[in-house]
Amino acid sequence: MDIEKLFDLSGKVAVVTGGGDGIGKASCEILAAAGASVVVSDLSFEKAKNVADTISKDGGKATPVACNVLVDDDLKNLTDFAVNTYGTINILVNNVGMGGGGRENPYKIDMSYVKRIYAINVFAPWQLCKLVAPYMKQSGYGSIINITSMSSINSEAGMAIYASSKAALNHLATNLAYDYGPMGVRINNVGPGATRTNALSSVLTPEIEAKMLAHTPIKRLGETADIAGVVLYFASPISAWISGQTLMVNGGGVQTLD
Repeated sequence: MDIEKLFDLSGKVAVVTGGGDGIGKASCEILAAAGASVVVSDLSFEKAKNVADTISKDGGKATPVACNVLVDDDLKNLTDFAVNTYGTINILVNNVGMGGGGRENPYKIDMSYVKRIYAINVFAPWQLCKLVAPYMKQSGYGSIINITSMSSINSEAGMAIYASSKAALNHLATNLAYDYGPMGVRINNVGPGATRTNALSSVLTPEIEAKMLAHTPIKRLGETADIAGVVLYFASPISAWISGQTLMVNGGGVQTLD
């Protein structure tokens, strides 16, 4: 058995949304290290370029592009850019997300907030799936990875809209697996627990971290590399018979505060 081949992405093309930071950045880097040509997409072109430049300096292949996932034309342009630059699309990482942090007071948020959360966390990934799947079918290799959240299965105060949007993303993949399987396209979810990103840093205190670790058998918070490793697994040939699944990456526990 050739282990390297099972994780080899040479000749494959990956598109990563929100690739300029955090889990998206780590995903871009590990996919490039495995041999993929990576389209680093981010709302900030500067962030995307910094990641692409770092990958290039390390000997990988990466190209930056600006994309606002709330704009349908941007999603189409992202798809066209990847195909025009590298010839096809084999891997899609729907990483962009918004919300969480226990800050959703159900009496203060309004419908505009709800629509925005669902537009970013559910509708944009669905749109991109629809756009890239035909290229994956044509190329004979396709893997879609959605970054969901432990919140999709947890029950906490102040999280109803974010958590339900991520639960919808889970179920979207479970059902799309039946639509895409005959096309040779797999779709899976990675559910990070509490992971050290800029988003978590905005709410994390030593007290909150201690409460999270009380429910975490592996006594540390996640790192972006922990999540990116699972992205690589789902993107690679080693997971060729896996689709419609959600894998929680959480140190063996649930990082709730109670």
